[in-house]
Amino acid sequence: MILRTASKSDEPAIDAYIERAEEASLYHAFRWGSVIEDCFSHKSYYLLCESDGEGIQGILPLVHMKSRMFGNLLVSMPYFNYGGVCANGKESRDLLVGEAVQLAKRLGASHIEFRQEKPLDNGFPAKTTKVSMRLSLPDSPHDLWKSFPAKLRSQIRKPQKSGMVVRIGREEELNSFHQVFSVCMRDLGTPVYPRNFFRTILDRFPESTWICSVYRENVPMASGFLAAFRDRLEIPWAASLRRYNSLSPNMLLYWSCLEFACNRGYRVFDFGRSTVGEGTYRFKEQWGTVQYPMNWHYWLAKGGTLPEINPGNPRYRLAIEMWKKLPVSLTKVLGPPIVRNIP
Repeated sequence: MILRTASKSDEPAIDAYIERAEEASLYHAFRWGSVIEDCFSHKSYYLLCESDGEGIQGILPLVHMKSRMFGNLLVSMPYFNYGGVCANGKESRDLLVGEAVQLAKRLGASHIEFRQEKPLDNGFPAKTTKVSMRLSLPDSPHDLWKSFPAKLRSQIRKPQKSGMVVRIGREEELNSFHQVFSVCMRDLGTPVYPRNFFRTILDRFPESTWICSVYRENVPMASGFLAAFRDRLEIPWAASLRRYNSLSPNMLLYWSCLEFACNRGYRVFDFGRSTVGEGTYRFKEQWGTVQYPMNWHYWLAKGGTLPEINPGNPRYRLAIEMWKKLPVSLTKVLGPPIVRNIP
């Protein structure tokens, strides 16, 4: 086995590998390293394991994040739901994990976060509180519509009857998406990603990314960012404006994304991750989704408790409440320098 850091020249072979590897996700693509470096200035490391005559046997993309507020860490992959080690077997997987640990030690990192779908089964502690919510799709949106209970269909018809319309596009929908997303993130007390982050994703993944927006009288009320990989369409970011909740634009948004997925021939719609029992979980559950456990494993340099760099940490409670009171225009300026360091 040969273990090395991949370069740009390896990208075609890596793309071919993740198209066939069982545990691969869109976020194992080599292109994400340049997206993150260009948008957030974090150094990326792409570890690759290969054998003579058999090609790539495993991959592990990593991003080094270092800040005074959130610490020094390696993540695979930050900002996204998936990542971690993708390997053909235990030998290549263990080699990649071992090299990641050595890299973390050289960088002085306090921990590594592996965002796995399947458990590593190597003794590393894990968080399993999050689940991925997915819906298997039929051949046509008509068949999907018929499978929904009457109450769900009624909730979808409500925004349609109020005159809402849907547009699915790419760069032409970016301003609407980012405006709705920025308001929603402010309301949650969370710093917002810069608009350029989403533009860069659209630029680097032109064949597999779209934006779906819901309007009423040309005012965007809900919007979602879509990303596809193999037979799965995912909505990693979605938002709707609270002041229009009574009109249910979110229901039309998700139905339109599901309809789009069916028409494009995708077999699975990924609603993203949620915590079991919380509001977003119940919203996604009503569509008939099945939950898939997420296994986020950790290597800890000094042992101890697992890191909690998330809004549920009481340490950030006061900052979150203060953020909710800021003007949206100000959060667009202050947010990106903060959120770049939140994995």
